[in-house]
Amino acid sequence: MEHHHHHHEHQEITGSLNNIFIISIVLNLLFVLTEAIVGFVYNSLGLLSDAGHNLSDVFSLLLALFAFRMSRRQGNRHFTYGYKKSTVLASLANAIILLVAVGAIITESVYKLQHPEPVSGAAVSWTAGVGILINGLTTWLLMKNRKHDLNVRGAFLHMAMDTLVSVGVVISGIIIIYTGFVLIDTLISLAIAVIILISTWNLLKESVFMSLDAVPASIDMDEVEQGISRTEGVKSWHHLHVWAVSTTENAATVHIVIEDAEKMEHIKHELKHALAEKGIQHSTIECELAGTECCDKECC
Repeated sequence: MEHHHHHHEHQEITGSLNNIFIISIVLNLLFVLTEAIVGFVYNSLGLLSDAGHNLSDVFSLLLALFAFRMSRRQGNRHFTYGYKKSTVLASLANAIILLVAVGAIITESVYKLQHPEPVSGAAVSWTAGVGILINGLTTWLLMKNRKHDLNVRGAFLHMAMDTLVSVGVVISGIIIIYTGFVLIDTLISLAIAVIILISTWNLLKESVFMSLDAVPASIDMDEVEQGISRTEGVKSWHHLHVWAVSTTENAATVHIVIEDAEKMEHIKHELKHALAEKGIQHSTIECELAGTECCDKECC
């Protein structure tokens, strides 16, 4: 019953996120087109680099939406866990897309520093002002569910950063209007690249670690180990492995040594509950009776 409740809750979260992602994709795609057109017409690198970054965010949102759809598909004989790991691959792809966008922005910025051209401050400010509204709205939509999933957290961080970046572009537009210092547009785009790089690093690192079946960042191994040791009836334990099934679900296997075989099912139930409280939804527990446990190098 409890599992069904969590499954139903997860389905609700996933369903609402699908709608949020679709709305966010449409809004951001419209804004990217507007920003790119104005950037080309008024020759603003700040707007073009921001449009490129926002386009990468649209791809990120599409990837996250695809991952959510895949994670809802049932497991089969070939994919016994289903397609949940695709959410990890999506977050890794998102981080790589952002790094490529950063490289493109830096390359273009260096070129513009060497070949400065006139920029319309008013056009830059008005367009980026619309960006603050669009990115701010998307950030607000994603805020509620950012703690549930690495992809959502990544998208939330990108949109929050985009909102700050748009504020920066507005400021550069105002500076151009009042001082005529057109290089500020290029300097702002370089600052954008640095901000994206910083916000992407943790996402990239965690995605790579999850792809290699490392312990997810949300899991405190000390707490997990203490939770196992504190479980009544567990004399000792070994062979503990923890990894991510998806960006929202974790799994673990562990061998425990018990003294009373009659209490085995009760101990397993208590331990599964303790692990679930630490963020591990799928756990496989193997019990061994004290005095009969395997103690060669392969086992212990």
